[in-house]
Amino acid sequence: MSQRDSGYARVAFDQYETPEWVTKALAPHIPRRVERIWEPACGSGKMSHALERAGYYVFETDIQRGTDFLDPRIVPVDIPAIVTNPPYSLAAEFIWRALGLTESSSGMVAMLLRTDFDHAKSRRNLFADHPAFAKKLVLTKRIQWFEDSKSSPSFNHAWFIWDWQHQGAPAIAYHFED
Repeated sequence: MSQRDSGYARVAFDQYETPEWVTKALAPHIPRRVERIWEPACGSGKMSHALERAGYYVFETDIQRGTDFLDPRIVPVDIPAIVTNPPYSLAAEFIWRALGLTESSSGMVAMLLRTDFDHAKSRRNLFADHPAFAKKLVLTKRIQWFEDSKSSPSFNHAWFIWDWQHQGAPAIAYHFED
């Protein structure tokens, strides 16, 4: 089955602003020990603002603001959680970088991705074989990326959560948006 064309041109840097309800869906699944979050692909800050409203201190950066998350010279101090909607073409690189940055602090990572991102055999090491992979939070409502869009959204999305303090098998959860 092929994926249908949305009819829209790709946005530069894959800067698709995450609606507030999507970030609010994640908040109850962030471990209670987390107080500070790095949002490394913040765009205009919609996700950061939703996280701040949920009570977190958010350190935000973006490649368009001059900070490339994938640059190995960029190392934040004492940020135990990384939460973002990464550029889809760089999602695996974002996940590996975030996991590397949070391992020493036993932190957590949450990435907003297409629901089937974990289906690829080549990504098994990020999911089935990864000790920190803790949860997949499926969003049962499709994300409307463009406020003025008249068409139906094309893709299903989920939050993928890695937690270096997680033990046992990963869980699956569902968020039902009214």
